[in-house]
Formats: sequence, structure tokens, C-alpha cells
Amino acid sequence: MGKPTDLVQGTLDVLILKTIALQPMHGWGIAQRIRQLSNEVLQVGQGALYPALHRLEQQGWIQAKWGESENNRRAKYYSLTHDGAKYLRQQQAQWNRLSGAIDLVLEAT
Repeated sequence: MGKPTDLVQGTLDVLILKTIALQPMHGWGIAQRIRQLSNEVLQVGQGALYPALHRLEQQGWIQAKWGESENNRRAKYYSLTHDGAKYLRQQQAQWNRLSGAIDLVLEAT
């Protein structure tokens, strides 16, 4: 069985986009929210998270702004751009089609 952090390629990007679609968050908060929402199954380490955030920012799907965290430390807060929201909708639709097809195969008797 794979490690809990093994994700289908590109899935991390969609998880990040979905997480910050609700509200701007800093990196640590994004990782914690993904962990919480997945019932502790998905644990995103810094080595995967920050390169993904950088890539998403370069693609124009997220933007970053410095702010102050809950414990009064400087933190970079990431939010979804208009293009990021559009991309997220497309990726969610594609994921739903793919997971539905996989379910059909797995449930076949």
C-alpha cells in the first residue's frame, strides 16, 4: 500500500486551489486544512507544498500577499485568482469524470 502522501500527479494543485478558494491562507494553514479535511489521510509536506505554491503563482492561478499570521508572525497568504477559479472548475469536472469512470470499473461484477 502506498504512503498516505502519495497523490495522483496534479492532484496537489487542485487540493491547494480548492483549499484557498474558501479563503486566503498561508502555507502551513493550507497543509493543515488539507490534512483535516481528509481525516488525516493526506499529509502535505513542505517539500511538496511550497514548490506547488510557487508553480501555481507563476501560472497565475494564485496570488500571494504578505500578512500577519494568528501568532503575529509574517506569513505569505495565498488567494485564488479569477483564472485560478476557472482552472479549478475545469479540474474538478475532469476529476469527477475520472473518478466516476474508475468507480464504474471497480464496482463492475
